[in-house]
Order: sequence, then C-alpha cells, then structure tokens
Amino acid sequence: MTRGFFPALPALVLLGVFFLFPVLRMLGYSIEAGSLDWYAKALGEGLYLQVFWNTFQIAVFVTFFSLLLGYPLGFLIATTTPFWATMGFIFVLLPLWTSVLVRTYAWMVLLGRNGVFNRWLIDAGIIADPLPLLHNFTGVLIGMVDVLLPYMVLPIYGAVRRLDPAVVAAAEGLGASNWRIFWRIHLPLTLNGIFAGSVLVFVLSLGFFITPALLGGGRVIMIAVLIEQEVRQTLNWPFAAALSAVLLAFTLAVYALAQRFTRTEAHS
Repeated sequence: MTRGFFPALPALVLLGVFFLFPVLRMLGYSIEAGSLDWYAKALGEGLYLQVFWNTFQIAVFVTFFSLLLGYPLGFLIATTTPFWATMGFIFVLLPLWTSVLVRTYAWMVLLGRNGVFNRWLIDAGIIADPLPLLHNFTGVLIGMVDVLLPYMVLPIYGAVRRLDPAVVAAAEGLGASNWRIFWRIHLPLTLNGIFAGSVLVFVLSLGFFITPALLGGGRVIMIAVLIEQEVRQTLNWPFAAALSAVLLAFTLAVYALAQRFTRTEAHS
C-alpha cells in the first residue's frame, strides 16, 4: 500500500493545492464570522430559489435533448462501417478541440435577428419576421446542447460497442423485427451508457457559464452567471461563495445518487 502511495503523491499534492484548498477557502468566505446568513439568503429568498430552479430546468432540458440526439448518433457510429465510424468520430470530437467561447460566438452569429438562420428562413418565404432565437431560453438550450452533445455520444457509443453481436444475431434468427430487437436488446443493455452520459451532461450543465452568459444576454440567469455577477459587479464574495457551496453540494448529491444507482444496477 505504501509503495503504491508514493507514485500518486504528486497528483495528490496538485489536487490539494489547486482544488481542495480553494474549496476550503470558498467555504470559509461563505461562513462569515461563523454566521450562516448568506446560506439563509441563498436558500430562503424567492429570487435566488428561482435561479436555482431555472438552472435545474435548463440542465434537465439539455440532458433530454442531448440524449434524444446523442443516442441515435452514438448507436450509428458504433454499428456502421469503419470508414463512416471514423468520419462520425471526427465530427463528434472536432468540436471538443474548438474553444467553447468561439463556438458560442458562432451561435450568436447564426441565431441573431439578422443571422444565418433567420435570413435563410425569410429568403425561403417560410417566415415574414425574424424568430427570437437569441437572448432567451431557446438560444441557451441550443448552444448548450451543441457544446455538451459529445459527452452524451461517447458513453453511449462505448455501451453499444460492448454488446455481444451473437445476442442480436440470435434474435434475428428467431424472427424478431428490428424494432423489437432495439427495445428488447439494445436499449436495456445500453442503459448504463445512457445513464452515464445523462449524469455527465446534467452535472456539466449545472455549472455552465460561458454559453448561458452570452446566448442568454442577461435574460436567462443560471447559477454560474449569478455567481459571476456577485463577484464582478457587487463584489459580494461571501454571498458568491455561499451560492457556490450550495451548487457544489447539489452536484455532489447528484453524483452520489448516480453512484448508488450504478452499484444497484451492477448487483442486479
């Protein structure tokens, strides 16, 4: 045990200095003079509870649409020919190599009143007036799904690849339709991948900042945006620390529930 501890020591020191210490300092800021008043404000006033609720809603919608788009894409990449699988991986991974800020600004160009989408729809005669796609819930949702979709696709791809082809071949040999094979074999046996991707996207959505800050235009306030405003505009560090601590506690609770569910599935 001691022999295995020393190789991990540099990483543990790095985590302690750059992660554990800032978190402890943040918690110290939030408990100003031993008082929990900032927590009472964060969890007791309707305005801030609404921001937490907005954050939860957006995270749920982003997770749902990421799953809706990510499952067919992950399934297709896992079951297609090697050439198209490689092309699919390129299109899935390429956005991860591009800055989130750059991608968000690109969506601002695409979704604006005079943006590419509205210009195309107007020129095609589909709409007469530009659609409100920016600085609202719709714009934030589109941008966040675009950024977080790869985190849903990759776990689903891994789950589909682990399926035993003999099981599917046996079902086909017994005369099962493609739809029945999907519902009775593919879907149940890839639930772990679905769950892993959903938890990953949901947790990342809770603390997302750049995309909702820019595409929301100050009208869609998530908790990370509120924390930034408290630090930059009002210089209220203790309250920002309390909000951060509440967000951290909620995120850890989600992660703990996910771990418990995963263990339950593994034992069943």
